[in-house]
Amino acid sequence: MTIRTMRPQLAVAVLFGFAGCHAQPSGTVPTHQTAVAGKHGAAGGPAVAASAAPDRSGTLEERLARLEDAYARDAEALEFLNKVYAQQKAQQDQQDRDEPAPDAVFAVNIADDVTAGQVDGPATAAVTIIKAFDFACPYCQRMASTLDDVVKDYGGKVRVVYMNLVIHAQARPAHLASCAAAKQGKYKQFKAAFWDKGFLPYAASQGKDSSPLEEPNILAISKDLGLDTGKLKADMASPACAARIDGDMQELAKFHVSSTPTFFINGKHQSGAMPAERLREIVDEQLKAVAASGVPAAQYYSKVVLDKGEKQFRSKMDPPPADPKR
Repeated sequence: MTIRTMRPQLAVAVLFGFAGCHAQPSGTVPTHQTAVAGKHGAAGGPAVAASAAPDRSGTLEERLARLEDAYARDAEALEFLNKVYAQQKAQQDQQDRDEPAPDAVFAVNIADDVTAGQVDGPATAAVTIIKAFDFACPYCQRMASTLDDVVKDYGGKVRVVYMNLVIHAQARPAHLASCAAAKQGKYKQFKAAFWDKGFLPYAASQGKDSSPLEEPNILAISKDLGLDTGKLKADMASPACAARIDGDMQELAKFHVSSTPTFFINGKHQSGAMPAERLREIVDEQLKAVAASGVPAAQYYSKVVLDKGEKQFRSKMDPPPADPKR
C-alpha cells in the first residue's frame, strides 16, 4: 500500500509518527547495553567479557596481585564505561533541565494574538488553550480537528489561541498568509483550508514536493475562500506580518518552547499531540479549578494565569519561586 492510497490522516501518521516536531533534535548517547555489545561494542568501545567466579585462593599478596593484574587488563573497558555513564548522566540531567516543572503555571502573553484574530472561542471562556504550532507539522494537523471539536462541544467555556512557531522554514509563507488572512477576518477559515489543501498534499508527497506550501498554492486557497489575494500577497510581504510571526516565537522562547505542538492549558504545559480524551480530561480539571477559585471565568486568564503565573521557564529541577506573584 502506498502513502497515496491511505486516508490522509493515516498517511501522515505513517510518514511522520505521533510525537511532535522539534526545532533542534538532540543527539543520542549509546545506552550501556549497546555500548558494550559485540567485539568492540556498538559504539566502538572495548568488549567486556562475562564475569567468572572470583578466585579467592592463595595468600593475601597473591590475591592482591591478581586484582592488580585484572584492573590493568580491564582498565580500557572500565574507562570506556565510565565515559558512557558520564555522557548518559549529563544527557539525563539536560533532559531534566529542559522539562518544565509539573506544578508551574506559565504566564504566556496572548494579547497580541487575540487582537490579531488568532483565536477560536469567546473572550469569556474559563479555559484558554494555547497551541504553539507549525504549518508543516503533522502532529499539529492531527490535533486541529480535536481542538475545533473541543471549542464547539464546551459551548463557550473553552477558547484556543494559536501561536506561530516556525519549525520548518518551508512553512513560513503559510504562517505569513494566516496573518494576512486574519487582517481580512478569515484566520480560522484559512487555517482549516490550508491543512486540507496545503499540508496534506505535501505530506502525501512524503515531503518531496514543497509546492503545496508555497505562495502560488496559498493564493489559490485564499481565492477559493473569497479573500482579496492582492491584499493578502501584500500583507504577507509586510513588516507587520513578519513581526507577528516573530513576536509569537519570541514569547514562546521565554518558556523554552522548541517543538510543536506545544500546549498551555490555563498556563499548564503539555507537550506533543495527545488523545482527545486526555485533552478533555485536562479541560474538565481546569473548569473545576476555575469554579473553585471564585474568579469570574472571563477574568481567570488575566487575574490568575497572567497576574500570578510564572513569567519565564522553570524546569522540574528548579524550586518554585519564593514570590507568590512570581
